[in-house]
Amino acid sequence: MSPNEMLALAMVGAFFCLIMIGIPVGIAIATAAIVFGYAGFGPMLFNLVPSRIYGVVTNYTLMAIPLFVFMGVMLEKSRLAEELIDVIGHLFGRVGGGMGVAIVVVGVLLGAATGIVGATIVTLGLLTLPALIRRGYSTPLACGVICASGTLGQIIPPSLVLILLAEVLGLSVGTLFAAAMIPGLMLAGLYVIALLVTARLRPDLAPAIPADERAAMPAGALARKALLVVVPPIGLVLAVLGSIVGGVAAPTEAASMGAIGALAMVLVAGKLSGRLLWEVARTTLLISAMVFFILICAQLFALAFRGLGGEHLVERMFEWVPGGVTGSLVFLLVLVFLLGFFLEWIEIT
Repeated sequence: MSPNEMLALAMVGAFFCLIMIGIPVGIAIATAAIVFGYAGFGPMLFNLVPSRIYGVVTNYTLMAIPLFVFMGVMLEKSRLAEELIDVIGHLFGRVGGGMGVAIVVVGVLLGAATGIVGATIVTLGLLTLPALIRRGYSTPLACGVICASGTLGQIIPPSLVLILLAEVLGLSVGTLFAAAMIPGLMLAGLYVIALLVTARLRPDLAPAIPADERAAMPAGALARKALLVVVPPIGLVLAVLGSIVGGVAAPTEAASMGAIGALAMVLVAGKLSGRLLWEVARTTLLISAMVFFILICAQLFALAFRGLGGEHLVERMFEWVPGGVTGSLVFLLVLVFLLGFFLEWIEIT
């Protein structure tokens, strides 16, 4: 192993150490890259940094990120997501675990748009945990449903994870969306089945909505409310996704229509106000700025790592993995699984 390759490994190790002691991710990536890249090659290594940064901020596909974030935050801040949970929960009211099923469905819609696991779980927790506990759900089961549902949006399109992966891997966003749809829905379905089976075997852990609460919302009123509350957001996501996968619109164009659609839904629901727009715009700006800052800092890391020979080192390391392509795939899955305990998806990408 050459001295530069040792520096590349040390750079990765330093990045993880900085993360573990609480340094912000973007700063940790840039610091490790600058220190070890400069040690290996001096200032000449970073001549390409301006053009790489320009490539990130002018990338047409990445413009979809703030638009999808706006769509998800609008559904969250307007409390349409909270109404969605309540209506779907009442639709499954006679079934044990029905409110949990509603959380899984809303986790898919909310997480797919906002794209940040922690934010989605916190939002779902604030919206749903008190209601679940009040209806007699087991606290561990309720927390588990919320945490599992908050991660579904990372694989079910439209997903910021898939947009970034498409950019990093040089693949079509529509292709990745189409590839992720079936496994994502299978995962959501497995969550629902597990929840319903648990409620069937242990009704005390996930009871049905009480009869008096169900009686307060007659079937006719529930059907009208479902038509007004459930159909529009699901239709919006399906329209955005269908236009991308079908090749009708580019991801950025579809995301812009999704943002306009979310705005129109809130307007029709009578919840649009200047204060809501300000909160949504501010949250969208914060999330988008965080994503782009990390992407820009990652350009430094990529340049330094490749310049130090890290790319060839990784290729040789994969040759040590037994089992050929299948072994390499299993190794990657295990690696990402372990990294998921400590890092968000942006850092892993």
